[in-house]
Amino acid sequence: MTETVLESGKLPAALLRRLLAPFKKDTPELLLPPSVGEDAGVIGIGGGALVTATDPITMTGNEVGGHAVLINANDVAVLGVRPRWFLAVFLLPVGTTVSEVEGIFENMRQTLEALDIVLVGGHTEVTDAVNQPVVTGQMLGFQTNGHFVKTGGVRPGDKILQIGPAPVEGAAVVALELGTQLSLPDSLLAEARDAILNPGIAVIEPALRSAALGASAMHDPTEGGLSAGLHELAEASSVALEVRASATLWYGPGIALCEAVGADPWGMLASGTLLAAFPSDRVDEAANVLVRDGNDVALLAIAEAGEGVRFDDGRSLPRYERDELSRILAGA
Repeated sequence: MTETVLESGKLPAALLRRLLAPFKKDTPELLLPPSVGEDAGVIGIGGGALVTATDPITMTGNEVGGHAVLINANDVAVLGVRPRWFLAVFLLPVGTTVSEVEGIFENMRQTLEALDIVLVGGHTEVTDAVNQPVVTGQMLGFQTNGHFVKTGGVRPGDKILQIGPAPVEGAAVVALELGTQLSLPDSLLAEARDAILNPGIAVIEPALRSAALGASAMHDPTEGGLSAGLHELAEASSVALEVRASATLWYGPGIALCEAVGADPWGMLASGTLLAAFPSDRVDEAANVLVRDGNDVALLAIAEAGEGVRFDDGRSLPRYERDELSRILAGA
């Protein structure tokens, strides 16, 4: 019997669902167990909700430290809870210099300070098990009233807002990793390299604002892009989504870079955009407030009874189990 070999990127959703199924989920303090599409777990403590999320970051340069903070902070914030405490595991390749480690730590420190998040622990190790820095972060937040918003909260009739353009993170990583190989204007590449900070990949404030405005569900699309994010939102909520393709907010340099490397922007790493569902009687007010806050906002999809994700012209939206960035980098 031939063994299935996994490709780089996230585990396929069907496999992950099967792997998670045997784990115990019926303990009373586990308010949100692990499942496909949920960004974090929630533990009930003394009437409050402890939200915890973890994610690894693999990229070159000092930015890996701050990047780990931002990605994990997003995963807590999309539950409507402010991220407060951070732990980090650093796996560094043999040959790493002291100055390189100092740069990564300083980048992490600056990002934590800007977000008013405290480093509370972690682990460091130089190992031949990796060939570039790997930073695995864990972020925690606490909601005293116990309220949180989950990915699986969408109901038929809800409307889904896209807050912030895509693919911001994918554009930044392509520009940083492959920019010198591409025949694109220096100004465009410079803009894309800076995209992690401008327009930025943090969705913390719009997520917290959306929760306060009555969001029924939120999700932070990352690997697999907007496509995977919408499919995960639909699957977690047991609804179908009709997507208005013409309304999609695209990041200009990201589209140019996707075209240059032959990637579909729908499947490109999408941190920097937020999907927030609202009941139909709240969505207009929420969109207006979010725009006044300075966010780019579009009505991207409408939830219906059923399953799957399709465009408003009837075409199915492909689900990218493997992020386009992983595919491109594997062939670089």
